[in-house]
Amino acid sequence: MLDFAHPYYLFFLFTLLVVYVLFLLSRTSMKRKLKKFGRPSVISALMPDVSKYKPALKLTLRLIALAAIIVAVARPRYGEKEEVVSSESSEIVIAFDVSRSMLAASTDDPGSMSRLQRSRMLLEKLVGELGNDKIGLVVFAENARLQMPLTSDHRIIQLVLQNELTPAIMSNQGTSISQAIEMSMLTFPGLRDRLENPKSQANEDNVGVHRAIVLLTDAEDHEGDAVQYAKQAADQGIQIDVIGVGTELGGKIPIGTGRYLKDIEGNEVITSLNAEAASEIAQAGNGVYVNAADPNALQTLTESLDKLKKSEFEQVTYKMSAEQFPLFAWIALIFLLLDVIVVERKTAWLKGVNFFTRTSRTTKVKK
Repeated sequence: MLDFAHPYYLFFLFTLLVVYVLFLLSRTSMKRKLKKFGRPSVISALMPDVSKYKPALKLTLRLIALAAIIVAVARPRYGEKEEVVSSESSEIVIAFDVSRSMLAASTDDPGSMSRLQRSRMLLEKLVGELGNDKIGLVVFAENARLQMPLTSDHRIIQLVLQNELTPAIMSNQGTSISQAIEMSMLTFPGLRDRLENPKSQANEDNVGVHRAIVLLTDAEDHEGDAVQYAKQAADQGIQIDVIGVGTELGGKIPIGTGRYLKDIEGNEVITSLNAEAASEIAQAGNGVYVNAADPNALQTLTESLDKLKKSEFEQVTYKMSAEQFPLFAWIALIFLLLDVIVVERKTAWLKGVNFFTRTSRTTKVKK
């Protein structure tokens, strides 16, 4: 069965009719202008190299080439195809802490990479392991906001992780994990209606979708009750996994040019990982807690996410042998080459031939 990967491109075939009509109008206009100079039979004798049929022939070649190009772009497919009926997917929201404390060193060595850099590297690897899962991104400090809605295009998430996650994107600093969890929950389609009206029948199609929140933070929660929000998420069937960044010994927060952040009393601020709070949040959310510095952190996290029941969806893929666009690309190339070869003036060896009128030859007999 013939099928097209991009059938909407076929609408451009109507441009062939437009080009043909414009050609007829152009030829009619040219004939009308020539009649102003005299009878066509007389004028044609003054232009022996002008062909009546070559312009129409060249137009035909170009229209065929254009039609072949449009069909090739629409990617016709015919023949073998593979049907994947049981592809599996989950919805995962990454909640990324971008408070200033994430600028501190990720280990006890003040010269090591920052918590922000280590988090970014770990999440880039995690996104690469998530397969068909839909991924969303929430950033938070004192407040939380949606940075990227749920999407299957992991390249966009990777691009955001590399370029846009810094404390500068949040105007109010601090750390509110409870707001991060709440915003992450509202990112899932249909969940807002269920929270506001538990008896609502809306968005029933999303009830069976399996969901998780990956919370990445140093767990220095300055406000809110993150554990209670984690329990609320668990009640909605959302698993919360926590990645702790930093060490319990702590470190200073650099603010540039060798300076460090100070409190109102002039003392340098020491920020530490609150592993106990992070572990409690993960436990309340029926997930796991891992430390980003642990060599097995990624493996532990992916194993936890793999335990999620996946939602099945049907997907149809085609083998390369089913792609027919190369055939139409070759047709377009051949007719474009023919268009270059064919010139608009008369062919020399056909100048004396008239295909559409009969001529009589008379001979004189000498007496």
